[in-house]
Amino acid sequence: MKIFRFVLYMIPITMLLSGALVAQTVNDTVIDGVVGIIGGNVILKSDVENQYLQIRSQGNIQGTATKLKCQLFESLLFQKLLLHQAQVDSIKVTEDQVQSEMDRRMRYFISQAGSPDRLEEHFGKSLLEIKNELHDVIQEQMLTEQEQQKIAKDVTITPSEVKSFFRKIPKDSIPLINSEFEIGMIIKQPAITEVEKQIARDKLKGFKDRITKGDDFSTLAVLYSEDPGSSKQGGELGMFKRGDMRPEFEATAFKLKPGEVSDIVETEDGFHLIQMIERRGEYINVRHILVQPKVSLVDLNKSKSTLDSVASLIMTKKITYEVAVVKYSDDPGKNSGGYMINAATGNSKFEASQIDAKIFFIIDKLKAGDVSAPVLTNERGKQDYRMYYLKSRTNPHKANLEEDYSRIQQIALEQKKQDVIDEWISKKLQSTYISISDDFRNCSFQRKWIQN
Repeated sequence: MKIFRFVLYMIPITMLLSGALVAQTVNDTVIDGVVGIIGGNVILKSDVENQYLQIRSQGNIQGTATKLKCQLFESLLFQKLLLHQAQVDSIKVTEDQVQSEMDRRMRYFISQAGSPDRLEEHFGKSLLEIKNELHDVIQEQMLTEQEQQKIAKDVTITPSEVKSFFRKIPKDSIPLINSEFEIGMIIKQPAITEVEKQIARDKLKGFKDRITKGDDFSTLAVLYSEDPGSSKQGGELGMFKRGDMRPEFEATAFKLKPGEVSDIVETEDGFHLIQMIERRGEYINVRHILVQPKVSLVDLNKSKSTLDSVASLIMTKKITYEVAVVKYSDDPGKNSGGYMINAATGNSKFEASQIDAKIFFIIDKLKAGDVSAPVLTNERGKQDYRMYYLKSRTNPHKANLEEDYSRIQQIALEQKKQDVIDEWISKKLQSTYISISDDFRNCSFQRKWIQN
């Protein structure tokens, strides 16, 4: 029985995209040729070699090179099988969808490289050449993803199936679950008054007057900007394109000429002065000075006092935490019950290592059902008071249906989906034209790709 295993036939798109380009940077002499055909779609030897070189460059090789290349080749066989079926099913992706995904991936690559120039240098190609090479790769990936989702989209699992799945797990294979915490949070965020906003505007107006009279923008950014990420670089943000920054910031920045300084711009982060450094096609580089209006001390103290009172009401059981969240919290996420959501799992349970150290230090002292004292926080320059509630804390234990049903349910569902995909592969192998060259005919495949 395949326990707690979900075979990932799809190579991550980041590897596909970087693999499509890696030959230029790792090895310029990849010998090419067709090594596989699925329907009307071919697999080139360079497709396998480039992905292998990408893994090798990251030091991630396990086992022999031959075994890894066979695994990569089989994954490509599955992708091409999905692509062939997507074409048979007339699945479409629009050019807008491809370009949107292209832009998202290019932003990621540029952020990893540090700048468009460094990305071009790394791959030895212009941004336009990189995008042209990745276009078809992205389009095929989107088609195969849609086809795979289609295969398993109607798969569901019943409680009895979950229980049956769990009962079949050998006792020595049941995983150990670490301690988990469910944490609630009530936020009191005082509104920033118009007086405080005007103070910020006046400060930036003074800076612009000084720049007009000859003061250096970057020097003022180092001395006065409240953006910790860019102030040390003289306010320089590095190359970015539309969609990377706040809309109001971009609307002004992209209209500037080199050296020009903007009027004051208000965004969710505060107030900005922006100076254009350079523009390269779709990308620009600017400096900015950020000033964030402050919450008044009086309003902050009122927030703390409110949370002190709420804590007292909860601890004396005059009000439940759930009611307190709805009535008092300024957190936009309070509609989900005011519980912190684990981005890695999508649920409200966190292991200790997944909790911010500052928060863990607070809730680790609480018993289930307790609330903390109000804590002053400052996120992105915005001050507020927060009170934490420990709903539950589990001890380390072997997985069981009572405490870990949702976790086991998800694993069982993924296994059932995999079984459906396995069955789909077996069926399609019998009706799809497949040709594999001698280079890979001796591989030990998981599936019977070679029919004769």
